[in-house]
Amino acid sequence: MARYTGPKFKLSRRLGISLSGTGKELKRPFPPGQHGPNQRRKMSNYGMQLQEKQKLRHMYGLGEKQFRTLFNRAQNMQGIAGENFMFLLESRLDNLVYRLGFANSRAGSRQLVSHGHVTVNGKKVDIASYQVSPGDVIGLRERSRTMTSIKEALENRTHLASYLEYNDAAFEGKYIRLPERAELSQDIDEKQIVEFYNR
Repeated sequence: MARYTGPKFKLSRRLGISLSGTGKELKRPFPPGQHGPNQRRKMSNYGMQLQEKQKLRHMYGLGEKQFRTLFNRAQNMQGIAGENFMFLLESRLDNLVYRLGFANSRAGSRQLVSHGHVTVNGKKVDIASYQVSPGDVIGLRERSRTMTSIKEALENRTHLASYLEYNDAAFEGKYIRLPERAELSQDIDEKQIVEFYNR
């Protein structure tokens, strides 16, 4: 399935979640369309499970096949499948580049990675889905540190996740540990996603 390229605000309103993380999309907290505020459809269990899956998939900007492959990997790991899945998504290189503040969005961070601006442990990595391990250091290549878009994104960063460390002088961040479930989005019910794939 191709990556979604339609209007992000409409999608956010339909799913009831801010995909940008700013909350600007939800100034009108009802679905888009002529009958948005008056829609009173009761959603089935399947519909709720599908909506949770779509929320998480669009939040991280993954295609369906890539999303399912990662879920299967999470199921084969020890522990709770839903939480493992969230941790694997959070450990993607494009997501951690976004969390460190090198880009204003996950789409922007994916572009930085694929254009070869990002290093992991000093080596260039241009695969957005690269799984970063705790202890790995994510940095910017020397020639990329003066890019206007990166400087602006770093200036606009308001929060650094507690499972990351950042060194301003070296333009590097360290992935200290796996996040805890409480540190990730509370708008997602991962149990519904597990039920969706196991139905």
